[in-house]
Amino acid sequence: MGFSTVLLFLLQLLLILLAAQLMGRLARFIGQPKVVGEMIAGVLLGPSLFGWLAPQLQQSIFTADTRSWLYFGAQLGVGLYMFLVGLEFNTRLFKHHAKSAVSVSLAGMLVPFACAALLCLWLTDTPGLFAADISYFNAALFMGAAIAITAFPMLARIIYERGLAGTPLGTMALAAGAIDDAAAWLVLAFVLASFGGGTELLFKALLGGGLYAFIMLTRVRRWLQPLADNIARNNHMSYVQFIGIMLLFAVSAYSMDWVGLHAVFGGFLLGIAMPRGVIVEQLRKRLEKFTILLLLPMFFTYSGLNTQLDVLGSWQVLSVALAVLAVSVFAKGVACWAAARLNGADNRTAMAIGALMNARGLMELIIINIALSYGVIQPALFSIMVVMAIVTTLMASPLFQWVYGRHQPKPTAI
Repeated sequence: MGFSTVLLFLLQLLLILLAAQLMGRLARFIGQPKVVGEMIAGVLLGPSLFGWLAPQLQQSIFTADTRSWLYFGAQLGVGLYMFLVGLEFNTRLFKHHAKSAVSVSLAGMLVPFACAALLCLWLTDTPGLFAADISYFNAALFMGAAIAITAFPMLARIIYERGLAGTPLGTMALAAGAIDDAAAWLVLAFVLASFGGGTELLFKALLGGGLYAFIMLTRVRRWLQPLADNIARNNHMSYVQFIGIMLLFAVSAYSMDWVGLHAVFGGFLLGIAMPRGVIVEQLRKRLEKFTILLLLPMFFTYSGLNTQLDVLGSWQVLSVALAVLAVSVFAKGVACWAAARLNGADNRTAMAIGALMNARGLMELIIINIALSYGVIQPALFSIMVVMAIVTTLMASPLFQWVYGRHQPKPTAI
């Protein structure tokens, strides 16, 4: 690539960062999480708005020559983000409160998968949504996972920022969200491994992925403990230690990609396996701003370039979009509300759980980008799912504030 291509890519970065900051601040101004504005900024830079208003200018800036650079930054961004999510994953909370949240979690999985199975009776017969050779079983599994996924990092931030971590609402929502997301990622891994790969590749993915996950979750934390202890004693992480952990991140991501799954699984598993303490604080200090401020906007833009909202101009596609949105809101939000009520929660707490669990956020964008890259879904369904992710995420904070925010308890430690 020539010097002009490098300058063009830098111009892209400037435009991406400006749009992300502008929309992020606007989102905060209207009471939404900043990430919601950044998600919308990515869509606006694509063909849906920028490409519609000034198609030649948009195509001259976001050229095919730089698409691979943007793709690399986007994939690195989601990989590191899932690593950070793994670092924040509270295994103690998960173990202690998983039983109390199991009914909410089961409802948040079983109802979406049942609704997805019914919905796919129609969707698989609609051209332009799924891959031509996908089976009904895999289509239903993917839709179930996409509807069941929860914006776990966003959910955790809302709960901790509002001092709800030690309350029945906080513990139930966090544990249920963790279980739901784990199940959704396992289902996605199965779909990716089985889609077009044959029995041998499916066996390799499931056996290799399962063995790798077992080692990471049972052995790696113990192996990394001496490193964590050294960092804790010095209260500092050297560049050599940081580079070593990043090399381990690269190996972990490559390993998951090699067995036939996706690299983000490797980053997430490594994040969970890292010893807790100063090492986590140091990693977050070095990675969080770079990942969230620079790399994730690249991912949102890459997603936006693949989102074509003009497909909703067709009544057939629009009807699919409305049906997917309605089913998603009902299957997740109403099901979790009903399960919480049956589990003994009062109506206000149950409604708050339903509102929080119904947000998909960045997790949805990651799962559908993976599906698009593997050819499981086509651009029309990708665009529909982007709209669903944004709308359900936009709904979460106002609904939560409306049903619960006016009567919040004082902050309580776990």
